[in-house]
Amino acid sequence: MSDDYQIEIPPSFQALYTNARQRLTVPLAELRDRYELCEDLANHLTEHCRNVHAEVGDIQVEVLRRCHQGLTGPDAVVSDPEAVWVITRLAELLYWPMDWQPQPPTEST
Repeated sequence: MSDDYQIEIPPSFQALYTNARQRLTVPLAELRDRYELCEDLANHLTEHCRNVHAEVGDIQVEVLRRCHQGLTGPDAVVSDPEAVWVITRLAELLYWPMDWQPQPPTEST
């Protein structure tokens, strides 16, 4: 059987689904699906983030943090590690600083 999959999955994404022995922890088809979802999401968010940065004037790191908050939570379609990967990829696509960090969770009192 021929494998006609043409998209190269970057090592940074593969690392999300690789164990200490460098073996995938999910089936290859699932890895491919998850990568395509995350890459599409990062590409889709580029224009939105540019607009927020230009219209609202938020600094780039704050825009990235706010996008990360939007990707995480109870209704999230990506895991927390995937959300970090998406935002890092988004920063790369926008040529923005990639030294952003997710906001630590706030404690309710």
